[in-house]
Amino acid sequence: MPTNNTEIEKRLWDAADELRANSRLKASEYSVPVLGLIFLRYADEKFAHADKELRASAARSLRLPTITEDDYHARGVLYIPKQARFARLLRLPEGHNLGKAISDAMKAVEEHNPDLKDVLPKTYNRLGNATLRELMRIFHSIPMDIEGDVFGKIYEYFLGKFAMSEGRKGGEFFTPTSIVKLIVSVIEPFHGRILDPACGSGGMFVQSARFVQQHQRDPKAEISVYGQERIAETVRLCKMNLAVHGLAGDIRQGNTYYEDIHRSVGRFDFVMANPPFNVNKVDKERLKGDRRLPFGLPTVDNANYLWIQVFCSALNDNGRAGFVMANSAADARGSELEIRKKLLQSGAVDVMIAVASNFFYTVTLPCTLWFLDKGKPKSPSPRALGGEGLGVRGPDTVLFIDARRFYTQIDRAHREFAPEQLEFLANIVRLYRGREPETTRGSSGLLNEHFPDGRSYRDVPALCKVATIEEIEAQGWSLNPGRYVGIAERDEEDYDFEERLLALHEKLELLNTEAHQLEERITTQVRQLLELGR
Repeated sequence: MPTNNTEIEKRLWDAADELRANSRLKASEYSVPVLGLIFLRYADEKFAHADKELRASAARSLRLPTITEDDYHARGVLYIPKQARFARLLRLPEGHNLGKAISDAMKAVEEHNPDLKDVLPKTYNRLGNATLRELMRIFHSIPMDIEGDVFGKIYEYFLGKFAMSEGRKGGEFFTPTSIVKLIVSVIEPFHGRILDPACGSGGMFVQSARFVQQHQRDPKAEISVYGQERIAETVRLCKMNLAVHGLAGDIRQGNTYYEDIHRSVGRFDFVMANPPFNVNKVDKERLKGDRRLPFGLPTVDNANYLWIQVFCSALNDNGRAGFVMANSAADARGSELEIRKKLLQSGAVDVMIAVASNFFYTVTLPCTLWFLDKGKPKSPSPRALGGEGLGVRGPDTVLFIDARRFYTQIDRAHREFAPEQLEFLANIVRLYRGREPETTRGSSGLLNEHFPDGRSYRDVPALCKVATIEEIEAQGWSLNPGRYVGIAERDEEDYDFEERLLALHEKLELLNTEAHQLEERITTQVRQLLELGR
């Protein structure tokens, strides 16, 4: 089943239309009760599977042991008491106060699962019985074998649609599952502490746990997750998402620009994030002397290089980070260039991957994935020195990958990586690091096409290039993959107008950013000259 399942979204929007027509709630309030019902439906399904297995096991036992709540928790499943079972609520008679029954069900779930204390919504009495019953019917029909951050999908979909209906841009959105999977495949969070200081609905944590499970390990024993999120409602959403996946974490509310709640500097093995792009109006006066910003404060009114430093400074001496960033950050000039130069000279930058447009629901422009690794080898691999080793990674190298031509079109406006494409991109990084590639997801064809011997890295025009610090300096310290890998030859009939238009728009955005920075520098210098003349 595709991870971006348009059928699911249509059902959700049908539910939203039902709410819109039959309630007096503001658009921004719609998502909360809906997410609660989706949570209950998902948790109830997992409980039902665990209950069936436990009862079958008990029936085979000669002693017929009593099944306790701890047995469900041991399986990473929430205990759902009888009064909170989804099917029971759906069968309540027409005249029953369904809003009160659902709110009471949420309270009961919290009582039996202490990690969810004060997390679940309990305001269903504000919705009418008919609306709630229709919502439950719609959600009861949704298949529960959905892969990925289902809460993030719903949250993003509702905020995008309803915020636009109120004349505002939907401000918070989830990270597409295939993007998260690529980040996870590159940083490989097998064991240790994971931080997401802009955690949203927790999709990074969920996919990290899946990665551990796929390598036959127990995520609860191998990883510890720590998150920070500015919006209280989203913190609760993240905790619900972790709970239904059998995970727990230290997720707290706070503004990451000004609050380092987890005392992050040098503490984490992995950092993963999808921060808001190009945020302005951050009060830099409050950030002076912040240990999380070792390369200095940017002078421009843009938070991108605040986030980048927060991610880097949180890593321990062997830590890895993977995060999403606006394309313009890779070529930003002025003070941001100076910060990027220091970051490169520190040796932490490891891999840069350019991603095509339309991977996000509410943002159509392409983005870049940045990967940092403080544990890069201190000396070049044998092959980097001209030997016979497999890898080419050295202390002063960066791997650039242009993945913009790798995607599967879900519908006219949405894309994702197919499993074999995702595995292939991760394999390029594995080869760069001198590791054996993985081909369980069907990437053998792509691997053989671009790397004929299947075990040694090589630069491939228009796909990947390993650049040295000297080469990067010659390019003005740019981290834009397109500057290094080159452009593939294309037939005239293969011309993609939309792709070309987006590329031109991206270039215009970069030029506008540089013009704005130049304008600020001129204004500052004129002000200084005037002050000297007084």
